[in-house]
Amino acid sequence: MFKRIHHIAIICSDYERSKEFYVNKLGFEVLHEFYREERKSWKLDLAVNGLYQIELFSFENPPARPSRPEAQGLRHLAFEVDDVAVTIAELNAKGIIAEPIRVDEFTSKQFTFFTDPDGLPLEVYQK
Repeated sequence: MFKRIHHIAIICSDYERSKEFYVNKLGFEVLHEFYREERKSWKLDLAVNGLYQIELFSFENPPARPSRPEAQGLRHLAFEVDDVAVTIAELNAKGIIAEPIRVDEFTSKQFTFFTDPDGLPLEVYQK
């Protein structure tokens, strides 16, 4: 029935700031960028290492949503990396600050969280 996750949609509060973050800081590839006049909305399709697609949207006055990992609803987005410490050092060099590295009690793998410009929790998890 279900084959895989097709895409993940994120609504941002400041399109240019979020585009800068996801494209220039996290390094996601721009696939398509559209402006939908009737909605006054940008839609940016991003590739993550060619495997998954993130749709970044802007809308006028989107309502706020709780976004801490413990809030009800979507908990966070997690990205697999080869080395959490190296990834965090690269993010820090771009001005992105992460929480201290933790160790998963079940897998013994390292992971940590940082946030996008709107406070959406993002996780990096050891391969």
